Amino acid sequence: MDINNTALDKIALSTSIFCAMHCLFLPVFLLFFPTINLGQFGDESFHSMLLYLIIPVSLIALLIGCKEHKRYFILFYGFIGISILFSTAIWGHDFFGETLEVIFTLIGTSIVSYGHIKNQKLCQENNCHH
Repeated sequence: MDINNTALDKIALSTSIFCAMHCLFLPVFLLFFPTINLGQFGDESFHSMLLYLIIPVSLIALLIGCKEHKRYFILFYGFIGISILFSTAIWGHDFFGETLEVIFTLIGTSIVSYGHIKNQKLCQENNCHH
């Protein structure tokens, strides 16, 4: 089975951006529309569900890219960003409060996103065939 790394990078990048937008805009949305029931989108477990998608897709995309272009420092961005996202999803609300939880989530998604963007660029520069 041939896995397209560019598609995986885009999926992971899109999911990270969606996570950041969720953290930024959900409180504002709830402020203006408090009577709307958002179901799981408003629940803290939604972050965990996003992580279940972000972690494996990110790791696979970054590992495949690094295997091809041999620039393994890209894994550092993925590891740091995912670690921040994971820690924030598990302990963020209880230990940091809502504001710092959003800030750490944005930092984590930014780092993961940067790693995927660099991974894509390195794959394009090195004409990786995966």
